[in-house]
Amino acid sequence: MDANQNAHFEAKPADAEAAGTVIRVIPRMADLDPAAWNTLAGDSPFVQHAFLHALETTGCVGPDIGWEPVHLALFRNGQLEAAMPLYVKHHSWGEFVFDWAWADAYRRHGLNYYPKLVCCVPFSPVPGPRLLAKNDDDRATLIQAALKLTQDLGFSSFHILFPTEPDHAALNAAPLMHRSAFQFHWQNAGYSDFEDFLAAMKHDKRKKIHQERKKLDKLGVTFRWVEGRDSTDEDWDHFLRCYADTYARHRSDPHLNRAFFADLRANLPDNVVLIIADRNGMPIACSFCIKDNERLYGRHWGTLEYVPGLHFETCYQQGIEYAIAHGLQVFEGGAQGEHKLARGLVPTATHSWHWLENAEFRDAVDRFLERETDAIAHYMDEMEGPFRREPSLSREMP
Repeated sequence: MDANQNAHFEAKPADAEAAGTVIRVIPRMADLDPAAWNTLAGDSPFVQHAFLHALETTGCVGPDIGWEPVHLALFRNGQLEAAMPLYVKHHSWGEFVFDWAWADAYRRHGLNYYPKLVCCVPFSPVPGPRLLAKNDDDRATLIQAALKLTQDLGFSSFHILFPTEPDHAALNAAPLMHRSAFQFHWQNAGYSDFEDFLAAMKHDKRKKIHQERKKLDKLGVTFRWVEGRDSTDEDWDHFLRCYADTYARHRSDPHLNRAFFADLRANLPDNVVLIIADRNGMPIACSFCIKDNERLYGRHWGTLEYVPGLHFETCYQQGIEYAIAHGLQVFEGGAQGEHKLARGLVPTATHSWHWLENAEFRDAVDRFLERETDAIAHYMDEMEGPFRREPSLSREMP
């Protein structure tokens, strides 16, 4: 599938009341009005026009790397009324909802799992709006259009990753399979400062964090919170060295490039934060975060030298302290990682929805997801939290 084909895809909803409504596949965010898109996207920086546009213009996504944009846009009387960030995928990298076993099962049965259609934010396992619409009827129309596109193209499947509550009703009403998982998020219980937060933790957890912080202090390690608007070229050079080093240690290349981060700094300066660790005045580590009015999202980190406790402090404790100081309600520490529990992050349910064209595989996966959901719920119940009085774990299913 190429961009020329995408531009010619057009569907009109069957509903007679949808006169003047048309759905198009848009191969470039540049072809959509930023203000109209952002009105639908709300506060989430990850689905802002500038974020998705930056991924495209800097080459972080594109057909040549298996992330081909095919965004759905619903126009009514010429006005953008609903939209879905959508990609043709030729692999499952950068999604964080793992379907490798499904792809392998297809392969073993002589079937092609790729390409597939995926509604998500590339390389960002961050829950947020996916069906960008003002009402459930338009959300349902987007789902129907995505399913039709999947079938028209002869693809194996359609997936929506990490949608949040406003999308759930429309997704539950569609012929899609629900999959549950969890991440570790910190919740602000009205803490006045970091010590107030630590006071709510169990003694052994509190003691360990105090000890780690004292050791870092003795080693001359200090931290700076640098807002995107106040950041310098030197700050970003340091972060990019740290970021690239993290991937090099795992013998891989970064998904995101210098141009992408420069674009975010220029176009979303109020949503970007660098947490920089200095040792005796010299920068040695950095974490990159994105924020909105309610949440801080820990996204990437790296260090130029090993210092005990530096990872936990730079990636988690400093993020929590920043959130408290700025009145944010949630700090999301990224995908996976039970070690985050000891740092005050608690299990929080995440969701995805899936549709497979092959009925036999669809039935098999549906049975698997039922067992997986039960296992995840049991696992979350069995986790021992870090607080003296445990808050309710966020494990509600939609």
